Amino acid sequence: MSSDILLKFAKKGINLSPEAYKMILESDDSQNLTSSLIVKLKSGDYDKDDYVSVSKEIVCEILGIDIPTTDYNNKNSENNDNKDINNKPPSSSIRKDSKEDNSLQRETIKENNESFKTIDEKEFNKSDETEESLKTNLPPQDEKKGKKGLYDNQEENKEFDASEIRYNPGTDIKPEKIENIKNPKSKHSIYRRNMEKTNVNYDFQIIQDTSKKSYTSGEISNLISYFSSRYEKVSKILLQRPDLKVAQKIEDIGKDQTDLALILMVNEVRTTKNGHKLIEFEDDTGQIPILVSKDNDELMSEAEKLVKDEVVGILASKMSGDNKLAIANQIIHPDVPRIAKKEMDFGIVFLSDVHIGSKTFLPEAFERFIMWINCEYGNEEQVAIAKDVKYLIIGGDIVDGIGVYPNQEKELEIKDIRQQYDKAASYLGQIRKDIKIIISPGNHDASRVAEPQPAVPEKYANALYELDNVEFISNPGYVSLDGVKVLIYHGRSFDDLAMSVKGFSHERNDILMEELLKKRHLAPIYGERTPLASELEDYLVIEDVPDVFHTGHVHINTHRVYNGIHLINSGTFQTQTEFQKIYNIVPTPAEVPILDKGVYKQLKFV
Repeated sequence: MSSDILLKFAKKGINLSPEAYKMILESDDSQNLTSSLIVKLKSGDYDKDDYVSVSKEIVCEILGIDIPTTDYNNKNSENNDNKDINNKPPSSSIRKDSKEDNSLQRETIKENNESFKTIDEKEFNKSDETEESLKTNLPPQDEKKGKKGLYDNQEENKEFDASEIRYNPGTDIKPEKIENIKNPKSKHSIYRRNMEKTNVNYDFQIIQDTSKKSYTSGEISNLISYFSSRYEKVSKILLQRPDLKVAQKIEDIGKDQTDLALILMVNEVRTTKNGHKLIEFEDDTGQIPILVSKDNDELMSEAEKLVKDEVVGILASKMSGDNKLAIANQIIHPDVPRIAKKEMDFGIVFLSDVHIGSKTFLPEAFERFIMWINCEYGNEEQVAIAKDVKYLIIGGDIVDGIGVYPNQEKELEIKDIRQQYDKAASYLGQIRKDIKIIISPGNHDASRVAEPQPAVPEKYANALYELDNVEFISNPGYVSLDGVKVLIYHGRSFDDLAMSVKGFSHERNDILMEELLKKRHLAPIYGERTPLASELEDYLVIEDVPDVFHTGHVHINTHRVYNGIHLINSGTFQTQTEFQKIYNIVPTPAEVPILDKGVYKQLKFV
C-alpha cells in the first residue's frame, strides 16, 4: 500500500518529504487523499519547484488545516517549538485570498472513509416515466478533524432510508493510468493530458451552430423577417395536425362562417372584468380577438400559459354577423411527438454554470469531479460509470465573466476574462483526452448577450482552443453524439417564463423546459429580460425533435422525461450568490447528471 502511494506521486513527477509521506499514510483514507493532492498540485496553482519535495506545510495548505506543531507520530507530545510554522513557504496571494474568501468551499479533502449513499431516482425525479437511476452523495467532511463539512448538523443524512446501499470509497478501484502531458510550446504553462490527438472514433455531428450564420442590421425590416420566419416554421409543424390541415388565414374568413381553424401568433393577453381571457391574435394577413371562457376550466388553464409572440393553432366559433369576436374551443400547441428510447452504449456528462473566476466557485468539488471522470476517484460502480463517459457537454457560463452585473468585481476571484478562461483550461486540460468536450456559451461568457449567441471567440479563450478534444458551438446548439441528438440551450428565457406565467418557477425548471418543447420555441417572448437578436431567420424555433434537452442558467438540478425526451438541467458548481439570496433561489451545487448507456444518474461532489 505504501509503495503504491509513492509510485503514484513518482509517476506524476512529484517527490514527498518524509513528514508529508507520514501524514498521508496515517490519514484514514490515504488512497483518496493521494489522488486529491495530485490533482491539486497539478491544477496550475503550484510551481514545479514545489514538487521537489512536497513538504508537510504544502499538504496542510492544500487541506486547509493548521500546520501541526507536535510530532506527527505522537499526537500527545508537548509542543516543543514552532519551527515547522517558521519554515512554511510563502503561498501565492491568489491562493491565500481564495482560502480567506471561500471558507465554505475550501473544505478539507476527505480524510475519513465514510459511506457513499445511493437513493432511487424516484425520490427526487418528478418524471412522467419510470427511469432506472442513481444519485450518489460524496461524503461530507470529517468534523472530528476540526473542520465542518457541507452537511453540518446532519446525522448521516437522515433523508435516506434504511434500505440505502452503502459503499466504501476508494476500495478495490483500479483507475485508468493516464499521464499528464505538458506542452513546452504553450504560452499558458498549463499541465494538460489532452494536448495530443486521440484515436477514439467519435460519431460527432453539429446539427445546428449559428456562430457564422447570425446577421442583423437592426432595421425594422429585419424584425419583420424575424417574426415571419418564426410564424412560417411553427406553422409547418402545426399543419401536420389533423385538425389544422384546413387552417385558413384571417383575411379569408367568410362573413357567415362560424367554424374557424387558424394558425395564429399571440399579440396580447388580457383578463376581462368578468374573469374571461380576451386574446388578440394575428397572422400575416390581419388580427382577430378570441375569448376564452372562464367556465371552461381546461381551456382556461391552457390560456393562462399563453405568452406573447408564441404561435398556436386555434379552433373557434365566430360570432354571427359583422362581429369579429370568436369564442375559443381548443388551443393546439405545436408540441413534440413521443419518441422511442434511443439505445446508447456510452455515457454523456452534463455541466453548466461552473463560474470559474467567482469567489463562490467550488474548486475542491470541481477537482473531485475531474478525479472521478478520470477514473481516479470513487467506488467500483462510480468508476465504471466514469469509464463509460465519451462526451462532456458544458451548456454555458463556464466562467463568471466580467461586468455582467453591477459591482461584480467585488465577487470575483479572477478579474481578467482571459485569465478566467486560462484557469478553465487548466481544469479541463486535466480531463482524459478520449472524452470529447462540447462548450456552448451562456450570458456570463465572452459572447454577445443577444440570442442566438455565437461560440466563445478564440481571442478570449485561446487556452481552451488549444485543447485537442474541445468543440465550441453556439447557444443554442444542436449536436448528434453517436446518433443521440442533444439540444443545448443555456436557459435565459426561464427568467421570462417564471415571471410571466402563474405557477411557473425557477425551482421547477423541468416544467419550464417541457413548456418550451410544447411551444416549440426556446425563447418565445420578445422584448422582455431575454435579449433576442432580430435575425433574418429565427434560429430558436425547435424544428427537429431532440433525444435530450439540456439547459442550465438557474443553478438548480432537475430531470424528467417528457414524451421520451430527457429534460436535464445540470445545476452549477457555484454556491448561492448575492443575487440569488435576494430572490430566495437556493442552488444545488456540484450535482452532476449523467446519461449512462441511456439511464439517468446523478453524482454529488460536495
